[in-house]
Amino acid sequence: MASGTVNNTDPIRSEKDAHHRASSSGSGTMYKHGDNAGGSSKPAPIDMPVTDPLAASRKLAHPLDGLSPERLGTMGEEYARKAGLTSDEDIRAFRLGAIIASNDCNYDDVKDLTEREREVLDREVTHKWSNPPMLYWVVVICSLCAAVQGMDETVVNGAQSFYKTQFGIAGKAPRDTWLLGLTNSAPYLCCALIGCWLTDPINKRFGRRGTIFISCLISALACFHQAFTNTWWHMFLARFYLGLGIGPKSATTPIFAAECSPPKLRGALVMQWQMWTAFGIMMGYVADLAFYFVPDHGIELGLNWRLMMGSAMIPAVLVCCLAYVCPESPRYYLTKERHSDAFASLCQLRYEKVQAARDLFYMHTLLEVEKETMAISKGSRVKEMFTLRRNRNAMIASSGLMFMQQFCGVNVIAYYSSEIFLSAGISEVGALAASLGFGVINWLFALPAFYTIDTFGRRNLLLTTFPLMSLALLFTGFSFWIPESSSAHIGCIALGIYLFGIVYSPGEGPVPFTYSAEAYPLYIRPIGMSLATAITWFFNFVLAVTWPSLLQAFKPQGAFSWYAAWNLVGWVFVLLLVPETKERTLEELDRVFDVSLGRQVKFGLAQVKWFVGRWFLGRKGLRKPKSPVKGDEFDDYDAGASGSASGSGYEEGEKEKEVAGFQHSEGRERAVREGAKEREDPSTRA
Repeated sequence: MASGTVNNTDPIRSEKDAHHRASSSGSGTMYKHGDNAGGSSKPAPIDMPVTDPLAASRKLAHPLDGLSPERLGTMGEEYARKAGLTSDEDIRAFRLGAIIASNDCNYDDVKDLTEREREVLDREVTHKWSNPPMLYWVVVICSLCAAVQGMDETVVNGAQSFYKTQFGIAGKAPRDTWLLGLTNSAPYLCCALIGCWLTDPINKRFGRRGTIFISCLISALACFHQAFTNTWWHMFLARFYLGLGIGPKSATTPIFAAECSPPKLRGALVMQWQMWTAFGIMMGYVADLAFYFVPDHGIELGLNWRLMMGSAMIPAVLVCCLAYVCPESPRYYLTKERHSDAFASLCQLRYEKVQAARDLFYMHTLLEVEKETMAISKGSRVKEMFTLRRNRNAMIASSGLMFMQQFCGVNVIAYYSSEIFLSAGISEVGALAASLGFGVINWLFALPAFYTIDTFGRRNLLLTTFPLMSLALLFTGFSFWIPESSSAHIGCIALGIYLFGIVYSPGEGPVPFTYSAEAYPLYIRPIGMSLATAITWFFNFVLAVTWPSLLQAFKPQGAFSWYAAWNLVGWVFVLLLVPETKERTLEELDRVFDVSLGRQVKFGLAQVKWFVGRWFLGRKGLRKPKSPVKGDEFDDYDAGASGSASGSGYEEGEKEKEVAGFQHSEGRERAVREGAKEREDPSTRA
């Protein structure tokens, strides 16, 4: 199930980056790692030009580091006047907002803040879900967009059982199986070839709201069109241009949510795209089951499948009606030099003007640095995707994960589960009900991803879930050998599919897009994410178009075993070529990806050796291998029993700084919470 992508350089940053910004000191950053070249990786101040693309990318991540509060206050006032916000109230808001933009958790020494402003800033830490109603209206719009996406993908699951017969492509001949696959996969072919590449020009011309409106309008019209088709090629055309709506919508909606969100809430709101897409997938199965019993009423070629295919237009029409009720993205206004409109938009999304001024000043600063960064690599960014080892390694890891998101086999189940259950001998109603069960599981087990992706880690999640997905698919395929007369036949097939959904949803479901969004340096992230999106939609198309023919040629046992084998390939790929990105700053990611593939492979093999020795041979004294980073050029990955090696400079010295930084951050947040409690209850003061 392909989901949204982050096709932008800002402001879709992980909670880690937002956390960094909120907890670093006003004059520096809490991460001060060396860059292996003898220099500091601390980014240059906003007014200091840089010429190296990666250095510029680090500056883009933390542009206000190194600036004094006095300098920041002056910059805030200058920006307010430049933007035409010249009232005393607005100038004050931007002066204070610029100061806390660099360090919005450490504002105790900012004397001019009112008690109300301090309370609101405190509540960003202590009650991060306490926000103005308009922000949650944006969340509703984005959630409906995700539901549209999910329903667009899965209403075909049940409808195809009817229209393939009506269109004369229900046979087992190669012509029929390939035409059925081509018809079902048409939207994803359009996404890969056209839709993904339209996202940027549509956004530049119509803004975030306009892009969402247009893409949902296309989706609604395409769904309506699908309900009135009478031939396979007519259905193919209707579904093909559905891809024009799926592509831009899937890319723009998470961006819109992120650009409207406060830093502390940004990661959670962006992750909701995954959850509500899974909800829409489930609702697609609900629609299939709900309309199954509708009689034809004299409608040529049947009515029930037409209602199934048309039902996905309902949430799309809702989004079209509601899209312009919420404010436009303030970042979009900034790209059009409409600063006062951007401030007015943010004022609807924040409680106090100081909050709005802080976020607008930071966005403006990022855009200015972004322009400088793009100018450095103008005309060479595509080339540098391949020529710079740091970028090339990120591209290999990201592209491989996007490929495996499809070739793990999930969309075989998402698009064809009803056909799979029918081939197992279950009734049509039973097949639709069993498919709904998969949809419910997919949605429910997407919820733990909010926690596991930032605690268990991306690499560990994939290394754990790929073998389990392989076992689940093998179990599903082999269950077809159980005699149909046995009740275990259907039960085991359904169990295997459900177990697959349980391990997919928190693993290979959310990880690839999250990983791709953070792996690339900011200056080439738009190109990297466009490539990642095109890969996932293209192989989504390949999977959907080939499954009917694959099933006919390999039978269920061989077809499921085929994708089980690909899951093992994915496990080996992650083990050898995908480094961990959890809790890494941009500086650290530069060093993580800028190592030779040989060292990364050696580390993966050492991990296997350590795991077998520690957990199967009981050798508790083994030293756990450490992930290679640039500047840590030791080759001792031997998991020997002595455990006496000192480890790398990064793992020892720099890790201590990182831990100290996090301890400072946690202490800062505790202080904020205690201060807020004192203001609410003076009796708690010592």
